[in-house]
Amino acid sequence: MSDVTRRIFLGGAAATTAGLIVGCGSSGGAGMLRPAELADAADLGPWIMITPDDEIIVWSDKSEMGQGVLTLYASLVAEELEVDPARIDVRHATIDPRYGILQMTGGSRSASQVYEPLRRAGAEARERLLRAAAARWSVARDQVEARSGAVHDIRSGRVATYGALAEAAAAISPPSEVELKPAEAFQVIGRVTLRADAPAKVRGQARYGMDVRVEGMRYAAILRPPVRGDRVAAFDSAPALAIAGVRAVFEVPSGVAVLADHTWAARQGVAALAPTFERGDSPRPETRAIRAAQARLLDEERGRAARDDGDVEAALGASGRALDVRYFTPHQAHAAMEPLNCTIVPGAKGVDVHIGTQGPNAIQDVVSATLGLSRSDVRVHVEMLGGGFGRRSFTDVAAECAEIVARADVPVKLAWSREDDHAHDYYRPATGHRFRGSVDAEGRIEAWDHVAVAPSIVPGMAKGMAGVLVPESMRGVANAVGETVAGWIPKLMGPVIALEGASSVPYAAENVRVGSVLHDPGVRVGIWRSVGHSNNGFVVESFVDELAHAARMDPLAFRRRALASHPRHLACLDLVAERADWGRPAEGVSQGVAVHESFGSVVAHVAEVRVEGETFRVSRVVCAVDCGRAINPDVVRGQIAGGTIYGLTAAIKSAVTFEEGVPIEQNFDRYAMLRMDEAPEIEVYIVPSEEPPSGVGEPGTPGIAAAVANALFVATGQRLRELPLRIGT
Repeated sequence: MSDVTRRIFLGGAAATTAGLIVGCGSSGGAGMLRPAELADAADLGPWIMITPDDEIIVWSDKSEMGQGVLTLYASLVAEELEVDPARIDVRHATIDPRYGILQMTGGSRSASQVYEPLRRAGAEARERLLRAAAARWSVARDQVEARSGAVHDIRSGRVATYGALAEAAAAISPPSEVELKPAEAFQVIGRVTLRADAPAKVRGQARYGMDVRVEGMRYAAILRPPVRGDRVAAFDSAPALAIAGVRAVFEVPSGVAVLADHTWAARQGVAALAPTFERGDSPRPETRAIRAAQARLLDEERGRAARDDGDVEAALGASGRALDVRYFTPHQAHAAMEPLNCTIVPGAKGVDVHIGTQGPNAIQDVVSATLGLSRSDVRVHVEMLGGGFGRRSFTDVAAECAEIVARADVPVKLAWSREDDHAHDYYRPATGHRFRGSVDAEGRIEAWDHVAVAPSIVPGMAKGMAGVLVPESMRGVANAVGETVAGWIPKLMGPVIALEGASSVPYAAENVRVGSVLHDPGVRVGIWRSVGHSNNGFVVESFVDELAHAARMDPLAFRRRALASHPRHLACLDLVAERADWGRPAEGVSQGVAVHESFGSVVAHVAEVRVEGETFRVSRVVCAVDCGRAINPDVVRGQIAGGTIYGLTAAIKSAVTFEEGVPIEQNFDRYAMLRMDEAPEIEVYIVPSEEPPSGVGEPGTPGIAAAVANALFVATGQRLRELPLRIGT
């Protein structure tokens, strides 16, 4: 790697360059960064670059998957740098240790993690530019100011662009302290600005993993056994090789790879292999058996307690109005619009990996281990993600592509089919829940007992992530540790994740017990949008509604009283009730409410449904969110609405069922998605807040299923305790 290239990628000292970089990295968005393109730029730290021609580039260490993270980065830097955010070009960064040990995008943490660091980076860059201008003009520092993307001499009126000052500013050491703008001076934060990724997407210029093309590239598809744990026992490569465009057929650890000149030939080659499969030792789960096992465990086990306040049994025994009910949620697929894909380009030194990923460090780790390369020789270029939802935290597609490159030694694009994507997912876990509870004569909660039966999502991640956390020289040890971790960490972390949003139930009650039973039926599960909250938001808010009706109280009034010590929940409930005109629905419409806290934010939903015979339609959803300071209100509204649609699809349309270990729903003909003409009108209102920002990507998902189920109870008198929601059954 040349000195110039290394400086650009590693963001080293920029005193010898002619511009300013407060950042590092290469673009994986609209186009690849060519080192020569930015050879004259200068360096100001891990995020910001300014070129001599006044271009401002901000590097994002988070992945853009539709959640608006590139807009977030532009807004925060623009605020402190005193520049129009539309002038900032935000690109995906390469892996750099200065961003932290893991450049993972997930958990709705982007805004909270970078809110202060990015503002500070912008303020540091501004201060260095101001000092450079003062030195150039031989004036005092307090005689210059940053305004409208340039430095102004207050007395003389002289103006210098940031680009003209970049080289000099790069030679100035970062100040030890900088003053961030007070909230009352904000001109960007809190206001709607154009999304940074919108123009490229509207014009069809945004580059996703599927869009990557390089000279000499081959296209690959893989035949995998239909049941995880089985293996391909035999196949006939001759018919596949006879197909025009097919170049090679060979075995890889996950099945049989077909390499071809284009995707269609590769897929035809897979279809022609005529395989036979050998049964492995893995279980062959059946959805009916899973449900029966969950029901049995709910009858027999109380589980490991995550919370145990007061004496639940005594309170239940003394109550004359106790409830004892069960809820069930099914497996769900991620169903991102862009199926998994990865492109690996081998070169004279190492490889370049082009992939839409939520975890570039993990991709680097698995590719380097598979190809026997050092991590530094694996350059990961993060492309736009056509949907993540947690699925692109995993590394399986990159590992498979690396196995093919190891055999072929040519650039390879591996693209999964829709059936591959559905049949080999890390599904949202199916769960079972038993609730026992009671209310007193005044309608206050006396007892709350919740037992959840669920698997752990940890084993699918433990081994793949272990190598990322240790030095390369310890990789062998790390892999061994990963095997061990995969065994014991579910016992520790499984209940924590399974009870997200359940063990922290906010409703006032003196006697509360929440426990979990670890149950692994053999289905590979993982992170799914809002993780444990996606199940618990439904069951907790549905059971609260049951208690409200048992107390003969309005469900919203019941919640408000039980949440008297939670002002953020109350603020969301009050706002959503006002905007939805709670209690006064249109003729033929029934309303249901839910409120849930996740990822630092509180979201309340009011769902309105119309029932016609044995069918229903969700006609309107009103949401209120407290996410701390809303950096870009339009992005917040979009994410809460998107999370609501995602949760609504799982609530009323789709589920994954297994027969003999095979998922039955392997494409959208059987795994139905909510269509545009079925989508409700969605309104999102933001509770004003001056607190630091919290999550918005996932908090819109958990509560919507309960809000709809609660509305359907009002409409039909039928309490629906299983997803997807079906009336009249």
